[in-house]
Amino acid sequence: MKRFALVLVSLGLTSTFSFAEDIHNPVAVFAGLEKVMAVTTNFEAKIGEEVKFGNLIVKAEVCNTKPITEDPKTAAFVEIDEIGKDGDKKRLFSGWMFAESPGLNGLEHPVYDVWLAGCRDPNAPPPPVEAEPDLSTLQDQIENSDQAPPD
Repeated sequence: MKRFALVLVSLGLTSTFSFAEDIHNPVAVFAGLEKVMAVTTNFEAKIGEEVKFGNLIVKAEVCNTKPITEDPKTAAFVEIDEIGKDGDKKRLFSGWMFAESPGLNGLEHPVYDVWLAGCRDPNAPPPPVEAEPDLSTLQDQIENSDQAPPD
């Protein structure tokens, strides 16, 4: 009987925890480094579509973001192929990339590096922008204050 009650309690406790839903974005944003000329390029790939970067083909299968309270916040499942001189594709990378840790699972290649920079939804509303404080108002408040400034 005690085991049954313990199981019910543990089930009740685990059911109260919830995780935020992933936000599925239609576009993955990448950064790529072409090492010969030392040029960094930002490029985007629509989910499920191939994008060419040098002689690499980059394809994001999903690009998810989470609320700021959860880690990892931005992750994409990416496949990267290299096009050989004979036109054949060779798979170089297949796995998850994390924008907050670009060095963790990016592609390191003799000529190219590719990493996830973020995800975006062109139809999403822009994030709120905080207004800069009006310093003249703050200065007036300090001058008109009866309190002495702290040491």
